[in-house]
Amino acid sequence: MSKAMISTKELSKTYGRSGKVIALDKLNLEVYEGETFGLLGPNGAGKTTTVRLLNCIIKPTGGSATVGGHDLIKGSLEIKSMTGLLAESPGLYEKLSAHEFLQFMGALYDVPDDVLDTRTDKLIRLFGLHSRRNHLLEGYSRGMKQKVLIAAALIHDPPLLFFDEPTSTLDPNAALMVKDLMKDLAENAGKTIVVCSHILPIIEELCDRIGIINRGKLVAVGTIDELLARTGKNTLEKAYIDITGGVQKKELLSWRELRGAKA
Repeated sequence: MSKAMISTKELSKTYGRSGKVIALDKLNLEVYEGETFGLLGPNGAGKTTTVRLLNCIIKPTGGSATVGGHDLIKGSLEIKSMTGLLAESPGLYEKLSAHEFLQFMGALYDVPDDVLDTRTDKLIRLFGLHSRRNHLLEGYSRGMKQKVLIAAALIHDPPLLFFDEPTSTLDPNAALMVKDLMKDLAENAGKTIVVCSHILPIIEELCDRIGIINRGKLVAVGTIDELLARTGKNTLEKAYIDITGGVQKKELLSWRELRGAKA
């Protein structure tokens, strides 16, 4: 068994003076070195909170965790230097060009100048942005901005990568390229990757194991085969729905006035 790259013990995050708003509830999880781990859950379940905690963007209100052997509180600077993050709602300096933004991000991580110049050029070409490398980001489409943000997560070549909905704004060709890139990073570069996505085929194809969070709690973890066996379902979609509580039947057209109906 590989060593744990991420290890959490009762990791929790609450909000409000009384702590009644529970975003993450006593998470116990291990993600192993070289593993691609998928994190699934309904909107608001705690996935993004987990990612933000493990990247030292917010502080926990309970429990503990280590990332790459570093304590989440005491080793926050070390953790930030060894992770690459594509956030769900990332910030982008739109008055910079793609080239300037990647140079800026690389400088923050102390990437040597000669390495940074070469890596910036290669990433810009990889994502098909070379012809617009000097254009301001404010003129980029959402999909083009997403490519720049993925490149920024890779610019310092970190051992641990977090991708929160990496293909959500990409066209099919770009999404396929990013998916293949993630495969190569795991299989040929030895990266540990955590993926949050609602696109189940991506999770099925890329991930060694999957964790499912619901209402702040980790309610299931295992391989796809293990989750199917646990639920008795034959697809990940059905297993996921079963684990997260099923689908409430609703009258989907109840909002619509029927023409010709009598008052």
